[in-house]
Amino acid sequence: MTKRIVVTGGAGYIGSHVCVELLSRGAALLVIDNLANSHPEAINRISELAPGDIRLIERDLANPAHKDDIVSAVREFHPDGAIHLAGLKAVGESVAEPAMYYRINLGATLTLVEALEAANARSLVFSSSATVYGDENANPVSETGRTAPANPYGRTKLFIEEMLKDIARADSRWRTVNLRYFNPVGAHPSGRIGEDPNGIPNNLFPFIAQVAVCKRKTLSVFGDDYPTRDGTGVRDYIHVCDLARGHAAALDYLDKQTTGCALDVNLGTGTGYSVLEAIAAFKRASNRDIPFSIAPRREGDVAEIYADADRAKKLFDWRADKSLEAMCADHWRWQSQNPDGYKS
Repeated sequence: MTKRIVVTGGAGYIGSHVCVELLSRGAALLVIDNLANSHPEAINRISELAPGDIRLIERDLANPAHKDDIVSAVREFHPDGAIHLAGLKAVGESVAEPAMYYRINLGATLTLVEALEAANARSLVFSSSATVYGDENANPVSETGRTAPANPYGRTKLFIEEMLKDIARADSRWRTVNLRYFNPVGAHPSGRIGEDPNGIPNNLFPFIAQVAVCKRKTLSVFGDDYPTRDGTGVRDYIHVCDLARGHAAALDYLDKQTTGCALDVNLGTGTGYSVLEAIAAFKRASNRDIPFSIAPRREGDVAEIYADADRAKKLFDWRADKSLEAMCADHWRWQSQNPDGYKS
């Protein structure tokens, strides 16, 4: 792989792992990140793990004042395509502040599309989410499942998917893949990059890890009365390095297409684990106690969802390889070596 790729949100959790994967394959990268939920130290560590051509511009895709700078930077970079990971991602926050989520997530995407148009680079891998499915499909959920997001965050992802499909229908030069991934966890095996959320974590694994490292006293388990095997929510957890490989595989697929396309593709393991099972696995990996208490269900959460990932195997020759045990071990290595994240 010798490509020039724009990576929005490239200093973030998933973005940093995607950058390492692409650099290790010989790609040159332009990272666009406002560093609102990431840290510039991530770029240093990306370069440490995979030396190569990477440049960061600190700009906000959703800020109209930054638009001209972004369009100019992308045009001057002469990219072959982009991976779009920038955006807000907290389900609860989206329920409380939906207008902010629509403005930022959709606005950022439109700016990126305009920048790619100006650079004559119409190949885009979009970071979508399994939240587009809601709670109305039988598991495992395939890409043909009904889309009915249960929260504004999921709706922004679905609306962006539809927007990109409309753009591809209007202009056959566009090639897009919406990667509907499930629950990214884990960290790079080196322990040098990982998830470093601002404030109180919104996702399960970083909260478990902060409890294990004694940064937080106890974990709240939101709901134990779901119609699942132990009453807690069931999710398909996927190692972030497997996810990064999926992004590279999607780019390779688009590179081979001679006509326009707009595809939806799941990235998941096909196996669901409950919250209590995830806690137990992390306890084994860390050899630490994980005290928890039961709290009311969160609005917008679904009971159970896990992926049918056959389309990714067929189109990309990709599948998730890493086990839940490996996810926990790598996540713990990152957290224990960096108890305060990149500030450690």
